[in-house]
Amino acid sequence: MRLLIVEDEKRLALSLARGLTAEGYAVDVVHDGRQGLHRATETPYDLLILDIMLPGLNGYRVCAALRAAGHEVPILMLTAKDGEYDEAEGLDTGADDYLTKPFSYVVLVARIKALLRRRPSAGASPVHTHGDLRVDTAARRVFLADDEVTLTAREFAVLEQLVRRAGEVVSKAEILEHVWDFAYAGDPNIVEVYVSALRRKLRAGLIATVRGAGYRLEASR
Repeated sequence: MRLLIVEDEKRLALSLARGLTAEGYAVDVVHDGRQGLHRATETPYDLLILDIMLPGLNGYRVCAALRAAGHEVPILMLTAKDGEYDEAEGLDTGADDYLTKPFSYVVLVARIKALLRRRPSAGASPVHTHGDLRVDTAARRVFLADDEVTLTAREFAVLEQLVRRAGEVVSKAEILEHVWDFAYAGDPNIVEVYVSALRRKLRAGLIATVRGAGYRLEASR
């Protein structure tokens, strides 16, 4: 699998490239946002590791430009910033995951593997229909009535867990276990960030919060 690292800290970028090459990945490295956008547009990568604070174009703008152009490559954002606002902004632009520096290399590799596992598979998967919501897990497409809704890979994974158990309460811990990775050591409230994003993109009231228990996909109206 081929990865692109877009990181202006050259020592960090080269260190990551050496480690990931040793893991068996083919790795390309660029150090500014404009070059990263160009490479990601021209080359079919399996995953992007994208820093936020970049010269030329910052990571938010690179990510947003790729998503606007229809590129669905998984994007893992790296940043020295910390806080829910920065995380929400990164997710709103279409990033699939978010890692704050300094980070554990082991956790980085686990996150990469988790994202790659969630890419569309060649095998047939069922289409889940819940009222006027239709989730095609083979094509990784979501429709609400006649309108297609564009989701990031992580948003899709959260919705998939809910639609597979539509009408049931799915706990935050269950979502973390299935959508994230055993190595995830961040704030479990990250689930709330993604549920909020799904509510904005789908419809208010479609995903109910069951206080102290989790979330439930309600009947579409």
